[in-house]
Amino acid sequence: MDELRAAFPIFERLAYLNAGTSGPVPRAAVEVVSRELATDADVGRGDKAYFEGRVIGRLDALRERVAPLLGCAPGELALTDSTTGGVNTVVSALDLGPGDEVLTSDEEHPGVLAPLGVGRARRGFAVRTVPFGELPGEVGPRTKLVAASHVSWVTGRILDVAPIDVPVLLDGAQGIGAIDVDVGSLGCDFYAASGQKWLCGPLGLGYLYVRPDQIAELTPSHAGYGTLADPEDPLALNMHEDARRFDTGLVPPHHAAWALAALDLLAADGIESVYERAASLADGFAGALAERGLEVAPRGRSTLVAWRSPDPEADVATLREQDVVLRYIPGRPYVRASIGAWNSEEELERLLSLVA
Repeated sequence: MDELRAAFPIFERLAYLNAGTSGPVPRAAVEVVSRELATDADVGRGDKAYFEGRVIGRLDALRERVAPLLGCAPGELALTDSTTGGVNTVVSALDLGPGDEVLTSDEEHPGVLAPLGVGRARRGFAVRTVPFGELPGEVGPRTKLVAASHVSWVTGRILDVAPIDVPVLLDGAQGIGAIDVDVGSLGCDFYAASGQKWLCGPLGLGYLYVRPDQIAELTPSHAGYGTLADPEDPLALNMHEDARRFDTGLVPPHHAAWALAALDLLAADGIESVYERAASLADGFAGALAERGLEVAPRGRSTLVAWRSPDPEADVATLREQDVVLRYIPGRPYVRASIGAWNSEEELERLLSLVA
């Protein structure tokens, strides 16, 4: 994985261990974005070739490239602005109201909880929070949706979706690009994911899987040019029959080019090898922390490792002064490391010496 690591300029200066917030930016992305913007400045952005080729064409390319990472077909994938954008899309489109319950966990990101809070205020459904590990067994007769993380952003635990027999919306921000994801095997109805974290793409790009039998049943809460199969008669609302009806806007061409360049990089040695190395490094680091007496949060075979600290915010600030980039989770007692295939054993050993 030396070539992968060398593709990210940041590792020349820092031990970067925070892809769970935003992934490192590949050098190839900087180069392609520079070329794209230079072309825009020189040639313009107003002709048919620009729109059909560099805008719409790249939307299709993104779907084709990202769908295999979720184990779905391109037509089952909508392009959104973030994981939260996908969550909002689903919660807004479902027919939820008084008497209904949405079940969630105590380890959720605001990107899940805020959309649920708005939906509760506007439409009157209930939101019930239960411990992450107990969530499958808490589904009740009023539960119409489970909305929770596939991989907990707090601890790195992985949700067992199999026992859940109501519609499931997964926050996959810490899943896609980090671990092997197959939405069919998971049995989820919706999977909302980010482009800027483990896929090393730009902010403002996300992905939403919608199970095929759900697509025609749901009306998007917002619509635009990309939603329509026939944009010449928009009031007729002739929407795409596939998940494109849930697209939340047009991806800027330079952002799409960045995302595609990063996907090329991650695929160069096989994405499975990226998953395996990251998980192995994380498992080893978690074990080493525990051996040295630190309390490691319960976790699955994921890329996140969190350990208890009396002052996580201060620890993160101190480590940043040592050129190590981690994060703390507000309101939680943990420092969190996001460990990717691009990280080295040497920088993990150095981090271990600093925190143990």
